[in-house]
Parts: sequence; structure tokens; C-alpha cells
Amino acid sequence: MTDFDFALGEDADMVREATARFAADRIATLAAEIDAKDWFPRELWPEMGELGLHGITVEKEWGGLGLGYLEHVVAQEEVARASASIGLSYGAHSNLCVNQLRRWGNDDQKRRYLPKLISGEHVGSLAMSEAGAGSDVVSMKLRAEKRGDRYVLNGTKFWITNATYADTLIVYAKTGEGSRGITSFIIEKNMPGFSIGQKIDKLGMRGSPTAELVFDDCEVPDSNVMGPLDGGVGVLMSGLDYERTVLSGIQLGIMQACLDTVLPYVRERRQFGRPIGAFQLMQAKVADMYVALNSARAYVYAVARACDAGRTTRFDAAGAILLASENAMKVSLEAVQALGGAGYTKDWPVERYMRDAKLLDIGAGTNEIRRMLIGRELIGA
Repeated sequence: MTDFDFALGEDADMVREATARFAADRIATLAAEIDAKDWFPRELWPEMGELGLHGITVEKEWGGLGLGYLEHVVAQEEVARASASIGLSYGAHSNLCVNQLRRWGNDDQKRRYLPKLISGEHVGSLAMSEAGAGSDVVSMKLRAEKRGDRYVLNGTKFWITNATYADTLIVYAKTGEGSRGITSFIIEKNMPGFSIGQKIDKLGMRGSPTAELVFDDCEVPDSNVMGPLDGGVGVLMSGLDYERTVLSGIQLGIMQACLDTVLPYVRERRQFGRPIGAFQLMQAKVADMYVALNSARAYVYAVARACDAGRTTRFDAAGAILLASENAMKVSLEAVQALGGAGYTKDWPVERYMRDAKLLDIGAGTNEIRRMLIGRELIGA
């Protein structure tokens, strides 16, 4: 299939080519096993680090590529095209953890944590949600109490991507009351009082580990406070626009993977003496899939460019992932339908694409929350 040229620029094209080649060689070949065994191939992280994928948005002085969110979206798309599970873990590592450290960490914190995260020696994670604080994340209960030159954390986090393998985690905890009493902390996996709770078995995105974090008198030094004390909501919210934009690339990758499977199938599968792709109903189905992908791409790429120019709006970041997530569900369902009975079996990857696509209707803010945010911002309510 000849791709539409979005004229993203030389840097984005180079990132796409390098990432696509690596993803086809090293990730796509493992994708089915990753899903079947719910297996996280940790060995991929240093290899991705060698390509520079973990530090795309990090300045060169800190060991990154010094590129932008557009290039990050492109890399995210190509990784997820090979395996959405690895794409999710990659996004949690490179954007939610690394990019937030890049934006909010002080020079000492950047020196201590960025090199190993960018190289892939360490895996990163971010922890906002709790069992009783999902969409209403400000109602979190994890408490950080100041004791001398350190904070003592007690409570739990839930739904945390990469939790079971993470070496470095950005964690939000209550240091006061209300929305102005939240602070972000950098947590190391070996800190006393920190442990991993139950691992969560999921419908899709299997192989991207999700688990509970447990803090039982976990002592964190003052030096690991990231950003302003009691200013964690600002840190958290400022990252959501970039998170939603970059994670939209996962859904773009899933839609492209669907077309990668469906197009050869409808050319080769014959019924009534003809390839099923010769029937107009099937042509219409493929056309709808293609338009859904490229309309989402256009919005996501435009929002990523706006992020790089400092012009993004919160409702457009939410809108981009809303469109991409809903289109990905439609496209993956059509992919299953296009393959008929074969699409409903584990012999073909489209059922995995469908299961994986569902997550981002929910994760990074549900589509209901996105619609509420967009409507509220537009109306000024």
C-alpha cells in the first residue's frame, strides 16, 4: 500500500524508517508469543535505547535525540504496529516517565536517572491511579508524611503500567489537602517499604505488565521530590496533553497493522470464483478502514506539531486520542469481520488487535472524560 505523504519532515521520516525496521525484525516476530504468554521481553529495552527511542524528546545535553513530540508519535506508531503491548510499555517508559523527568526534574535528578532510562538499562513507569481514584485522580489516598529530611509514603497505587519491571517510577502522593496538596516523587524499586502487589490479568495489551504498587512506611529522601512541593497537580496535568498525544500513536499503529493483514487477505481469499476484494462491499469496508486511519493520523500529527510549537490545547490533545481510539476500535472490528471465521480465531492477529485497541477507550482518561473535557473547554463552562 502506498502511504499518503503527510510531509512530516526529514527527522520524522528517519525516525519512522529506523523504528519500522527494528520493529519488524525484533518486535513483530515476538508479538504473538508476547500476547499468548503475557510476557514482557525486557531484553528489547537496551536495544531500543541504542536506537535512541527512549530519549526522543530529551535534549542532547542529557543524552537524548533532542527531537519533538511529532517524532515521538511516529516512533510510537511503528512500535505499536508491530506489538501494541510493547507500544504501551514503551509509551509509559519514554513519555510518562522519561519525558516528565525531562520536563520537571532538577539537574541532579536528571543526572541520576535519565542516563539509565534513556539507554534502556532501566525501565520507567508513572503512577497516578488508585483503586478508588481513576478518572477522579485528585481523590488519591496515597499519603506522604514529612519526617525530618524525608517523606514516608503509605498506601497503594493501581493499574500501573510497567510496574513489575520498573526501576524508576514517578509517583503522585498527598502531602496536604485537596488538589493543592499533591506532590510528585521519584521512587526507586529497591527503596525499603516499596513493593509490587497483585499483577492484573487483562483482556488485551497482554505482555505490557500492569500491577499494584504498595507503600508501607516507604522512606523517600527530600532530594526525590520532583517539581514543586504541593504542586503535583500542575506536574500531572501538564503531562496529560503530551501523554494523550503520544499514546495516540498506539492506535495509529493498530489501525495500520489491521490494514497490513486485511489487504493481502482480501486479495488472496477467493469465494464464488473471485478474490473477495473484488466485491464492492469489501472494497467499501477497506476504504472505511483507510479513511479512519488517515483522518486520525492527520489530527494526531497536527496536535503533535502544535505540542512542539507550544500551541497545543488541552481539548485538542483529548480530541486526538478520542478520534484515534474510537477509530481503532472500528477498524479492528472491521478487520475481524473482513477475515470472517478466520478473524475470530487465534490463527490470525486481528482478534489481538481488537482486544488491544479497547484499552485506549479507557486508559489515559476515558472517552467519556475526554468528551466532558472537550465540551467544557469549548463552552467555557
